[in-house]
Amino acid sequence: MVKAVCVNGLKRPAEGAGGRQAARKRRKVAGGGRGPGPEEKASCLSAALFGEDCEISRDQLYELLKFAALGKCHNASQPSWCRIYRQSHLAGVVVIVLPEMSQLHFYQFYLQFKHLRKVFRHRFTLTPSANFLASLYGEGANPKPQNTAQGLTSTISKSSDLQCDPIFQKYGGKKRGLTSYILTSEELNKYDYPIKGSTRWKGYVCTGCDKQRTDSSPLFGLDCEMCLTAKGNEVTYVSLVDARGQCLLNELVKPQSEVVNYRTSFSGITEEMLLPVKTSLSDIQTRLKKILPRDAVLVGHSLNNDLQALEVAELNLEMVLRAENLAEVSKKKDALQPQGCRVQQQSNEPPHLSKPCFLECLKVTGQKPLLLGRQELDSSGLCQSNLSTSNKQILQKALEDVPLSTFSIIQFSLGPENLSSRLLAELCEKVGSKLTDMLTIYAGPFEENFCLKSVKKKFGKCGPIQSLTVVTETYQPYVCIQYEVLEAAQLAVESLNGAEVAGSCIKVQRPVTAAMLDCDVLIKELELDVENEGVIYVAGLKRSITEKDLQEEFSQLKDLEMLFLPKDLQSAKHRNCCFLKFQKSQSAVDALEVINGWTMKGGKLRSRNALASGHLWRWIWQMNHSNGKQRGNIFYKKMQQLPDCEQDLKKKVKKLDNHIQKLYRSLQNNTLCVVLFPGVNSTYGSQSGLGLMGIKGDRGRSAC
Repeated sequence: MVKAVCVNGLKRPAEGAGGRQAARKRRKVAGGGRGPGPEEKASCLSAALFGEDCEISRDQLYELLKFAALGKCHNASQPSWCRIYRQSHLAGVVVIVLPEMSQLHFYQFYLQFKHLRKVFRHRFTLTPSANFLASLYGEGANPKPQNTAQGLTSTISKSSDLQCDPIFQKYGGKKRGLTSYILTSEELNKYDYPIKGSTRWKGYVCTGCDKQRTDSSPLFGLDCEMCLTAKGNEVTYVSLVDARGQCLLNELVKPQSEVVNYRTSFSGITEEMLLPVKTSLSDIQTRLKKILPRDAVLVGHSLNNDLQALEVAELNLEMVLRAENLAEVSKKKDALQPQGCRVQQQSNEPPHLSKPCFLECLKVTGQKPLLLGRQELDSSGLCQSNLSTSNKQILQKALEDVPLSTFSIIQFSLGPENLSSRLLAELCEKVGSKLTDMLTIYAGPFEENFCLKSVKKKFGKCGPIQSLTVVTETYQPYVCIQYEVLEAAQLAVESLNGAEVAGSCIKVQRPVTAAMLDCDVLIKELELDVENEGVIYVAGLKRSITEKDLQEEFSQLKDLEMLFLPKDLQSAKHRNCCFLKFQKSQSAVDALEVINGWTMKGGKLRSRNALASGHLWRWIWQMNHSNGKQRGNIFYKKMQQLPDCEQDLKKKVKKLDNHIQKLYRSLQNNTLCVVLFPGVNSTYGSQSGLGLMGIKGDRGRSAC
């Protein structure tokens, strides 16, 4: 993975007494700080979330919240991906959770989230989680009785009915290693599991799972839904989870042949659900090969049928237990599971251990966290829970109770009717379509026999081009260019509109559609976004230029903090552009004047303010290269009902943003505030989450 490079370092040289006094005067003039004492004791947050270093796991989020709440007590340590300075001076921690919302919602309603985008500079992509709230405070936060091996073993021994169960008759009730339950080669043949080398399964894809299984091999649960086509049974839906229940694959699949029966009563799959789907069986096979380690062990219901439908075969692919009896023992599987069976996702990682609950630690220290929202958490007294029926009630209660609590979790929701999977799929298509339009420009008119190569070279200096096509439906030819980054398209519009290219004076513009009418407003707001403060985009880099060359060349720029050189995720070659992050906004402005027209190894550089330098850069790349980027007319016919619903959603999102603003304004200075869009896992696909964070009063970054 490409990492942002620290050029001049984050630390500033120590200041003498005179320097500190001058700094305090500058802050006073700028309206920041409240005098020497409080200013020196203020907490602050530092995070190098730049370029591709923006994806944070739930474990990393747990590290942050645990340290913020507990400090160095109770074995809490600084998180690995960010740093809180003077944690002991934090006035409190407030976590605002927006259930069932994702990064997609934030950028679909970017203009409506006026407060969030102007306040929180630190943002990160969040991996979706099934039980998101519990993941915030560690697995101990949900103390519902768990089926431990010891507890179940004693229960099993007391139940005479279980002794008649065929599973117990075959395997017994004692703990045994994982390999004791793996089907033998004879059993694989007997139950029609696809096996590599057999003429019956000719043409099936091999997974590469050819490593000997051990008691510590990783477990994966697989499930498929099928429909009946002219070909026979074909897959319409695939789901894969690991031993911890984390969803690794959750996709609808387009059948190759004409569907005869969707079997909706059994699968839940309908014709409408599959209309926008582009994912093919070969796509799923490729992803399975990448996900499954060589010693993977699969478990599932009627797993032989699923593997046949997936057309996946492997000589050493082994399954746990008999599928016919798996449902009966699902509640007892921990009793059969040996200690070595609580396995890791990768064979070279340590076993996954339950994290201690830091809410318990807070209780010991006399602190009782506050939980407000519509969703109940079984915390057995760990939290002050208060359920409300509306966001307005939640806000009123939060304004009263949050100042009295050192750790608060507030849930605001748009309601299930506004967050359905179907609406999510439609929003995803609409956002993807608008994003494609924003990355696309039209240039022309050109002469009949113009040189396409010179056009590509000219526009390529603005940034990486994804596609270039000639439009011949017009009286004179035009060129349609789709870029990979927003800055490149905007730079082309700003610098080449009215320029002479390939012997013609051309006009450069974006597509004119209803969705693009507010494009200029959106571009302007992205420029003013606090996340892009002090960041500039530089294009025109020669292919021969290395990261080291850039560091040496740009090191002379004042206050340069980081450099990010985007690279193609497949070829690992850089994309002839980079981003520069400065400690001060004025230094970025000064750098723009210097860099524009700067020649580096024979290439003339062009630059402008950044639009998508942080986590947004990666999200745009993923959206732009997703399977759904080519959209059919069928889908737009089905989106006719979306505008009314979307207008209602815009009003609710704007109101939600106002609620968060009121709550934020009521917080004390030195309060760590984290806003979380958890992300979504649904039958229509997964959407990454988004986190925004900051400490109120931290160097003026949190001014409303």
